[in-house]
Amino acid sequence: MGRRDSKTGWSVPLGGRVRAAVRGLAFHTDFSIDIDRTRTRRRLAALCVSLLVGLVVTWLAVDLFPYHTVNDDEGVYLTQAAMLLEGKLFLYPGQLTEAVRPWFFVVQETPSAPGGVQLYSKYSPAVPALFAVGLAFGLPNLVLGAVAAASAALVYALTADAFDRTTGVVAAGLLGLSPLFLLTSATFLAYAPTTMLNLGFAVCYVRAARRDSSGYAVVAGALVGAAFFARPYTAVLFALPFIAHSLWALATARRAGTGWVVFRRYAAVALPGLAFVGLTLAYNAVVTGDPLTFPYIAFAPQDGVGFGERAILNYEVVYTPAMGVETAVEALDLLALRWGPMGWLGTVAAVFGLGVTARRWWSHKTGRNLRGSARRRHHGLGGRDRAFTELSDDALACVVAGVFASVFVGNAAFWGTHNGLRNGLIDLLGPFYHFDALVPLAVFGAAGVVAGARLVRRLAHRRFSASEARGVVFSVLLVSALFAGGVTVGAVEDPYDENRLRTENLAATYEPLLDAGFEQPPLTPSVPGVDAGGIDGGSDGLGDGDGGLGVAGDPSAAGNETKALVFHPDPYGDWSAHPFQTLRNDPGFDGPVVYALDDGAERDFAVLDATNRTPYRFTYRGTWTGATEAVEPDLTRLDVLAGERVDATTTLGAPAGANTASVRVETEAGYARYDAATAENLTVEWSLSPSGVAVTNRPLAAGPERLSIPPGASEVDLAVTYVGDFGETVTYRQTVTVERSGGEIRVLWPPETRVCRLTTDCGTEGEWVGPDGDYLDGVSVETDARVA
Repeated sequence: MGRRDSKTGWSVPLGGRVRAAVRGLAFHTDFSIDIDRTRTRRRLAALCVSLLVGLVVTWLAVDLFPYHTVNDDEGVYLTQAAMLLEGKLFLYPGQLTEAVRPWFFVVQETPSAPGGVQLYSKYSPAVPALFAVGLAFGLPNLVLGAVAAASAALVYALTADAFDRTTGVVAAGLLGLSPLFLLTSATFLAYAPTTMLNLGFAVCYVRAARRDSSGYAVVAGALVGAAFFARPYTAVLFALPFIAHSLWALATARRAGTGWVVFRRYAAVALPGLAFVGLTLAYNAVVTGDPLTFPYIAFAPQDGVGFGERAILNYEVVYTPAMGVETAVEALDLLALRWGPMGWLGTVAAVFGLGVTARRWWSHKTGRNLRGSARRRHHGLGGRDRAFTELSDDALACVVAGVFASVFVGNAAFWGTHNGLRNGLIDLLGPFYHFDALVPLAVFGAAGVVAGARLVRRLAHRRFSASEARGVVFSVLLVSALFAGGVTVGAVEDPYDENRLRTENLAATYEPLLDAGFEQPPLTPSVPGVDAGGIDGGSDGLGDGDGGLGVAGDPSAAGNETKALVFHPDPYGDWSAHPFQTLRNDPGFDGPVVYALDDGAERDFAVLDATNRTPYRFTYRGTWTGATEAVEPDLTRLDVLAGERVDATTTLGAPAGANTASVRVETEAGYARYDAATAENLTVEWSLSPSGVAVTNRPLAAGPERLSIPPGASEVDLAVTYVGDFGETVTYRQTVTVERSGGEIRVLWPPETRVCRLTTDCGTEGEWVGPDGDYLDGVSVETDARVA
């Protein structure tokens, strides 16, 4: 059987149609030497602008975000990247699960998994695979710069297709003048890479339509499919205007009698895209057990698209259409006035450019200007005339404008922007859910800038001589550039300063870990330098007696001097790498450092026993405020003292104005109180054994002679309270983690010490972080312990 050719009327054999389809897969690219110097200069200019944008983004990643942003999703993507390098889709922490569970990882009980449990991320591995390339070479930040440079180059190509190459060069530059693009591209998040894939799809889609190239069509489908694998909803919103155009083209081609040729090409787009959809569903099936359940839904079932009850972790809201419209308007305001290219000035240019484009379309439609339409009248089909203009400049501009509408309307139905506005992340990085909207802003902004410059040139040449006109144009452009630069700096200044403040506070927070050699910013753990004296070993008096299971004790631990276990606080709940996302574990939990939550005696001893590493405690004095305020950090090497009895000595300084003092020891069984005379330095000697805890150098005032310690792991507190003339109090509280087992006791030493004002117990705001901390006059702590 055959098909009739629409031009000749002759029947085309099936074999001929197959050969034609195979030939259509070729990329119609001219490999001849380009002697068009103007075109070459424009391409070189676009290349230089794109490379400059990439360099700026790389510099921001290294200089502004060496410890990442306060959006802790970066740690999730980087953990996944490290997992992929080891060929893993799951983490297998075994009994360490609750202590090392990373932020945004789902816990899945699986009998066949090692330890009966496995963890997977709520995010797709598509973008982490890109970051893994940089990790493999030890240059992860270069990937961010490469993505930014590629995005700028693709914006140039897309704009050149819709307007001209000069406008394309300006569009690439405008993209690099967007605070949203610069700051978000400098982070290990999925927004910029997904936009790069979407831009690649758009450019290849145009090439496929205008050159009738099934090869470009296949690449376009693969790129949009990869974008779907990375961020499904984002890819769908970007692709919707292109899908609308393809449906129009198919319908028009069918009426024109060229339906098969056009259908073949759009099928070449659809098939790779659908293949990636299938890959996405297959990945869902592997990790969640259901192809239609995405990992982010498995993590938070009500964290999806649509209206109604929405929730993630401890935050819930009834997301209504009215809230969606309000959120979309707020995001539009932020993007148009602060976060888009050149701030509000870029938005003005984009509106002007949109008007210029509409005027061009009207001129083409009414026949007043046939130059542009004639230039796009013949596109592809092997050089043969088309029966209709499938993708003219005006049509492409309409599709690009449709991306802006699609992104904003679509995101109005997603509560993520509402959540981002509430938690402050959008204030720091911009409306990142609307990242794709930067493309039409840059494209039409460039059209407006170029149209304005050409208008100035025409007017100048009408009124002045050629040499005078050049001077006038140069002066106007120079003043405009200076003004635009000032507006751009004003737009980026506030978010840059806010992020710089947080980076400085994060640097101060991580300082003890960096000094110890645990971390080398921003990513790679180094071998920690553990010496015999330990860290902060002087005033804290690390135990050096027999029976210790750390470096100073048990000989079986002699090989773990370069294997550290760092306990860290959890101000945001039971999550590792949240908020301290620089402190990430290796996927196999077998790297030089293991980071674990400091969350209770039972868990601490379980982690100690499972890892057999040199333990440390990382803590800080102050309240964690998302790095908006500095805290005073401290890293202390710990020792596990084990034996029939552990004797401890604590010497405390009397705060200024204190008159009386009292001493208490506390366990789960109750408390015992002891008399104490006020002195400049009060020394308390206390002992811990399986039979209980007692103060041995002060007379008992209330409670049992020896306060019992329950079997298993628990905490024992020593509380010394000073009282002043007006009833004001200062309480030293030392909390020591102990484990009673048979006739032996294990003690994790030194204890965590807090100095509390006007209360007998307090949080990290009263943490003792060594003698250099900011305390009341007279406050000091010295402590020591040994196995008796």
